[in-house]
Amino acid sequence: MAPTSVCAACRQLLRRQYRQLGQSPDFCGARTASSSVHSTPRLFSTSRLLSVPQATPKPYQPKPPPVFPRTEEGPNGVSSEGREFGSPSTAQPGLSIAKELHKRVSSVTETYVAYGVCENLVKECARQADYTIPQAREKNVEIPKTKDGEDLGVGTGWWFETLGLTPTFNTWAQITFLHMYLLTCRLRCFPPAHAPVWHQHLLDHFFYIAEDRMVTTHNIAARSIRNKYLKDLFVQWRGLMTGYDEGILRGDAVLATAVWRNIFKADENVDFRGVGEVVSYIRGVLKGLDELADGGIAGGEVFFGNPESEKDGVLLKSRMMMDSAGEVTMKEPAKAAQ
Repeated sequence: MAPTSVCAACRQLLRRQYRQLGQSPDFCGARTASSSVHSTPRLFSTSRLLSVPQATPKPYQPKPPPVFPRTEEGPNGVSSEGREFGSPSTAQPGLSIAKELHKRVSSVTETYVAYGVCENLVKECARQADYTIPQAREKNVEIPKTKDGEDLGVGTGWWFETLGLTPTFNTWAQITFLHMYLLTCRLRCFPPAHAPVWHQHLLDHFFYIAEDRMVTTHNIAARSIRNKYLKDLFVQWRGLMTGYDEGILRGDAVLATAVWRNIFKADENVDFRGVGEVVSYIRGVLKGLDELADGGIAGGEVFFGNPESEKDGVLLKSRMMMDSAGEVTMKEPAKAAQ
């Protein structure tokens, strides 16, 4: 085992050697000096930090607005050339924004106005051939049926009492469709940007009322059955519009055929004087709606009159069918050459 202490003689010898070299004989100092001499300095701990010059911040300068080349201005004072998509208008930007907001707000407002007015207009159309089924309010009471299997109700007014139409759901729908068609003809005169909204609300309100009548008057609780009937009604609406349009354009004979086919269900035993009264009534209502201003239509100021007033005009003798003696004669059709 190596000794841990130094003898006195060796210590004196070492002191003499250090004295000759001019160094301190302190062993602790010697160890410190040797360690300081042989130690390697660390660059990251002994090197000085370099001072990095900081750049002074520049004041904020807003970018100038883009300059577009001057071109020929359009009718509204705004150039249509030299501008990219989305670039602001240099001609009265506040006025253009105000016009755009007014356009958007007015379109939304018109939708709500059309919704309320069309509801009243459809109710006026449905009122013309209204009917009730008293048995539907009673429990365990069978509703009477027609020969075609439709629920038979009770109705009053010219359409039922004078024309002899049966008060059924289909009759009510066809007469309501007829008056809706007359309103549709007038709504077609609205500007193209406004007419579709009124058309759509007019048709929507009819289907709301029709479905409500199926539930409250006919006790149809199954939604699938109601949807089937509503789809059939929509097909009928598209078909009768085509038939009535053709009759309006081609003449009273074609229009009478459309009326006979839709309202009278193509009954061969019908009194055609009643068909003539309906045709005359259609012409008269269209004339009255044409004389009514757009503001009156948009305000819902439409009320249909009594078709019975058309009877005298239908029974009036035609001058083209009278001979010199004042008698009505029917000319036989010319026979084909043999």
